[in-house]
Amino acid sequence: MNAIKDFKGLIPEKLLDEAEKLTKGMTDAKVKKVFVELASEFKKSEIEAGEAVGIVSAESIGEPGTQMTLNTFHFAGVAEMNVTMGLPRIIEVLDGRKKIKTPMMNIYLKSPYNKGKDIKKLARQIKETRFSEIATEFLINIIDSTIEVKVDKKKMEDMTLTSADIITLLGKSIKEISVKAEKDSFLIKPKKKNENLNEIYKIKEKIKDCYIKGIKGIMQVLPIKDNTIDEFKIITAGTNLPKVLELDFVDTSRTRTNDIFEIEGVLGIEAARMAIIDEILEVIESQGLNVDVRHIMLVADTMCQSGGVKGITRYGVVSDKSSVLARASFETPIKHIVAASLKGDVDRMDSVIENVMLNQPIPVGTGLPGLVTKIKK
Repeated sequence: MNAIKDFKGLIPEKLLDEAEKLTKGMTDAKVKKVFVELASEFKKSEIEAGEAVGIVSAESIGEPGTQMTLNTFHFAGVAEMNVTMGLPRIIEVLDGRKKIKTPMMNIYLKSPYNKGKDIKKLARQIKETRFSEIATEFLINIIDSTIEVKVDKKKMEDMTLTSADIITLLGKSIKEISVKAEKDSFLIKPKKKNENLNEIYKIKEKIKDCYIKGIKGIMQVLPIKDNTIDEFKIITAGTNLPKVLELDFVDTSRTRTNDIFEIEGVLGIEAARMAIIDEILEVIESQGLNVDVRHIMLVADTMCQSGGVKGITRYGVVSDKSSVLARASFETPIKHIVAASLKGDVDRMDSVIENVMLNQPIPVGTGLPGLVTKIKK
C-alpha cells in the first residue's frame, strides 16, 4: 500500500482510512488510480477561505423551496394515513417544531417477518387499541344504573384477549366501577350507589376511551411491500420510537420515525442531525429538485451545535447569536436593542448581517483578510 503514503496531506485522514478499507485486495496500480480520483474530487469540493457558505446555503435551499407545491401524501385505503410533504414539511423541520402535523414511522422487520410472515398479526400487535374498537354496542340501564357493553368476540380472539384480560384492564383504568363478564358482553356497575344519569354517561365515555392493547401513540398501521428492497415493512400513523424498538421482531438498526425530537431523546443529537438531513433531502428529492447535500448539512449542524435541536427561529439558533444587530434583524428588533442598551452589550461587528445593516464591507471573501505590510525605512 505504498500508493496511500503518497497521498498523506493531500486527502484528510478520515477519507484515507475509508478508501483504504474499500481498496483492500486491489493491485497497487488500481489503488493509485482510486486515490488520484479521490484527491481530485476532494480538491474540487474545497472552498475559498471567506466564502459566504451560510448565504449560499440559504439561497440554495430557499430558491427551490419557492417551487414546492405538494402539501400531503395520502396512503390509499387508510383514512388517517397522511404524510406532510413539500414546503410545509421543510418549515416543520427547520423551525424545530416539537409537535408535528403527521407523525409517522417506518418499521422494518427481522427475518422471516420481513418476507410477509404473520405481518398482519404483527401490525395489530403494534396498533394502539381502545375499548371502543372491540365494542359493538353500549346499553345504559337507567333503573339499575348499569352499563352493558356488547363486544366482538372474533376481534378479541384476533388480539389474543380474554374476558379476564378485559376485566383487569378496565378495573385498572377506571377505579370507580366493577366489571362482570356475561356471554357476549360485560356488565359494568358504578361502585357508588345512586349515581345520576350524567355520571353514568361520563363513565361510559371513559370506558370507550380505555386503553386495551398495543403501543400508545400508534393510531394506524399499514403493512406494505417495499419493492426497492423486496421486503415487507409496517408504516404507522403516530410514533413511539422507544416502545417500538423494544419489540423483538423489529429491525432496530433501520426502523425510524419522522419526529426529530423523539430521535434526539432516544438515540442522541448525532442521530437527530442525520434525521434532519434525511428528512429535508427526502422532501427535496420527492419534488424532483436538486440541492447539494452540503448546504443541508450546514443547516443541520447549525441547528444541533448546542447539543440539542434548535429551530431556525428567534427562539432557537437566532437567540444564541452574540451580535445584538444580528438578533435584532430577525423579528422583534426594538426588544433586542432595548435589552442590549440596558445591559450595555457590545457588538463586535464580525459577521455579515450587522455590517450589511451599517453599509460596511462584509467580512467574507476579499473583505475577510486584514493585511499588514512592513515598510523598509
